[in-house]
Amino acid sequence: MESLSPATGSVILLPTAVKTHDHRLNLLFGSTLRTSTSTANHLNRVCRSSRVYAEKKSSNNAAIDYSDPDWKSKFQQDFESRFNIPHLTDVFPDADSYPSPFCLKMRTPVTEDFAQGYPSDEQWNGYINNDDRVLLKVIRFSSSTSAGAECIDPDCSWVEQWVHRAGPREKIYFKPEDVKAAIITCGGLCPGLNDVIRQIVITLEIYGVKKIVGIPYGYRGFGNELAEMPLSRRVVQNVHLSGGSLLGVSRGGPSVSKIVDSMEERGINMLFILGGNGTHAGANAVHLECRKRRLKVAVVGVPKTIDNDILLMDKTFGFDTAVEEAQRAINSAYIEAHSAYRGIGIVKLMGRSSGFIAMQASLASGQIDICLIPEVPFHLHGPHGVLSHLKYLLETKGSAVVCVAEGAGQNYVEQTNAKDASGNIVFGDIGVHIQHETKKFFKEIGAPVDVKYIDPTYMIRACRANASDRILCTVLGQNAVHGAFAGYGGITVGICNTHYVYLPIPEVISYPKVVDPNSRMWHRCLTSTGQPDFL
Repeated sequence: MESLSPATGSVILLPTAVKTHDHRLNLLFGSTLRTSTSTANHLNRVCRSSRVYAEKKSSNNAAIDYSDPDWKSKFQQDFESRFNIPHLTDVFPDADSYPSPFCLKMRTPVTEDFAQGYPSDEQWNGYINNDDRVLLKVIRFSSSTSAGAECIDPDCSWVEQWVHRAGPREKIYFKPEDVKAAIITCGGLCPGLNDVIRQIVITLEIYGVKKIVGIPYGYRGFGNELAEMPLSRRVVQNVHLSGGSLLGVSRGGPSVSKIVDSMEERGINMLFILGGNGTHAGANAVHLECRKRRLKVAVVGVPKTIDNDILLMDKTFGFDTAVEEAQRAINSAYIEAHSAYRGIGIVKLMGRSSGFIAMQASLASGQIDICLIPEVPFHLHGPHGVLSHLKYLLETKGSAVVCVAEGAGQNYVEQTNAKDASGNIVFGDIGVHIQHETKKFFKEIGAPVDVKYIDPTYMIRACRANASDRILCTVLGQNAVHGAFAGYGGITVGICNTHYVYLPIPEVISYPKVVDPNSRMWHRCLTSTGQPDFL
């Protein structure tokens, strides 16, 4: 990055050694790692208000000595060190590289005759230079009191931070005829999984790869009881027309050591892993184990989370579809509430530790009167509580619609401390609780009310991706393959500041991305709903 000016650029706040994903590895791979709290509980405790949120952000930079006149350059050097993506040559300095067969001007199909080189008819300028970078943030905040400000020092100084641009490279580090690529989908369902699978397969075939397989049911598929699924363009041609996952999904699986043992036995040297924070923690563990064994393997993640809670990325695939599909549930709740005498519609949407879906869906619909998310605490009872505001809405409007994220208000529901196979705490149903408390409240004051509750969670997860998400999935799938052939591993691909980038996995799984209660987007949502503070 010597060619890039160390002058000044926008900032982002990132911890250098947060290990909150260890508890996921604990359950995911049977590790003996132990942790006292879950990430979701941690965030619910920390992000109680914009003040606490700001304190949390500033604490990440506690080690910086702002009195040092060179602190900016030192901060930037540390950033570049952390965001330097792993490459095969880190372990194999003498690794051979080959001309890339990925050339859209090529006239001759790739065949085994081109084992020592893949010539094209003319020079193609469609490759990405390894020194290309994307600016991570573009807003220059002049004050820490600006809405949504992310500052690394009290003066909100401007420091450039650059990340690696994604795309095809002119030199590759795997011969296509020697590649056996595998794809797995982990965690829960999400719109767009089949689109990503399809595009990975198609792009691999363009490079000339003949051996492509799908591992069924996530990491569990590396066990001996499940056979891998051969994949080709013919197999995946129309798979994107359906929701779900062609390969199936599951949580949990064998230990990291057994997964890598299975990869060695099967001859897999490219592994594409589709999943969220927990899955990416597993992907990074697999990558490190491969390095430890000095295996020439590229492990590349594609971020899949309908909650949009992965750090540094503009959005993850499935999120746009979820917001769009949520409109149907919200509109149904509005019609039910508006058509009834003193009607209230309650819609529960996905969002364990982050309220992005609830916020964006509320903003898009224009029909929501109250939006409740995990990052913003609220009172149900009392003169300033949600129930009192519902009473006001019925008296003034005659009806009301509430949108609540599944992780909101967990302090009001019974905690079981049970965890799923990925290590996530099983939440109580806040939607049912609000429905019950609403009926109880109006009964106690002797006022009629007609409450309807809608939970569209599984309908949204299982639907096919919309056009916006299909484009995102297509580009993510292509860039995942480009990254693997370029020799990168232990990376994930995402969209950052409208451009596609490669990011080291540890930097995106430190903790879930959450809604900043002082952000402009949350303020826009509050402007739309007109709701007060429920405290």
